[in-house]
Amino acid sequence: MSIRPGPRNLLTDVDGLAVGNAGSLAVRSGVTVVLPETRAVAACDVRGGAPGTRETDALDPATLVEAVDAIVLSGGSTYGLEAMSGAVAWLGARGRGFKLGETPRVSPVVPGAILFDLANGGDKAWGEAPPYRAWGRAACDEATQNFEIGNAGAGIGALAGNLKGGLGSASAIDGPLQIGALIAVNAFGSPLIPGTGHFWAAPYEVGEEFGARGWPPGRPAISVADPLRGSRAELTPLAPGGNTTIGVVATNAALTQAEAQRIAIMAQDGLARALRPVHSHVDGDALFVLSTGLIELPAAERLVHLMRIGAIAADCVARAAARGVYAAGDLGDAVCYRSRYPSERDKS
Repeated sequence: MSIRPGPRNLLTDVDGLAVGNAGSLAVRSGVTVVLPETRAVAACDVRGGAPGTRETDALDPATLVEAVDAIVLSGGSTYGLEAMSGAVAWLGARGRGFKLGETPRVSPVVPGAILFDLANGGDKAWGEAPPYRAWGRAACDEATQNFEIGNAGAGIGALAGNLKGGLGSASAIDGPLQIGALIAVNAFGSPLIPGTGHFWAAPYEVGEEFGARGWPPGRPAISVADPLRGSRAELTPLAPGGNTTIGVVATNAALTQAEAQRIAIMAQDGLARALRPVHSHVDGDALFVLSTGLIELPAAERLVHLMRIGAIAADCVARAAARGVYAAGDLGDAVCYRSRYPSERDKS
């Protein structure tokens, strides 16, 4: 049986998950929440040199709590960390969270990561009341299986190299296994092969999910090209923490927390396939993995299945990153991919 995208080609093709977006085009920022129906085993891998995260230490396999109630991806840099507080409040009010002993209260576990979109020209004059906490609650309210990508949620104010970035998602069905990725692309590096309109992720494209331009013919060795061509360096002076690509990978396979962490490490390869350079000094790249635990892996072939899940997850991450850039629209001075490289289909 061949691997194929799920019916939505979204993270929510993994049973038991919903995704909600909230934000503002005027502010040019937003929040995305991944909401499992029940608590899900989770892990995280951080590769960027300028990360902004919350509760990732709690996802270490040596710690007490191995399951989470939601994952939050947010714009807003450090202000965006309040989006996780909004999701915690929403979950706690509904009795969803970690419960220890006979205490009547729950403690929702909501890790998350932020990206930097403060310098994109949006209205950030929020004084002492940043909108991210409210957006965290609103994204939970909006959580559904069908959600928007491109200029949506955490991808609203994102940039990808010298293009408009965005929120992307992709999925893969491999027999009974479901695997999906949700990526907010705000990378310093470029999603495109230098001097072309072709995505680095082209070999991993399924169908026409990001334009079907394929790989450019007759290209010389990539290593002779300027590795920063097309990157954010062409738009603005470098600043620590000024970028970041963050995301969530999910599977219906039942994983331990240590296994989920290894899948997260493998899935980071998808960012390397889709963006160049990546995991840089000025990016805060982080990936979370969720296991909904609906499918048990056969013990005799467990390692093979785990490696297969990790490899497919990396492909999904590459596809999701390219889809996020392809689906994005122009916003302010940020020119989107389809405006810069219009195809005949885009012109019609």
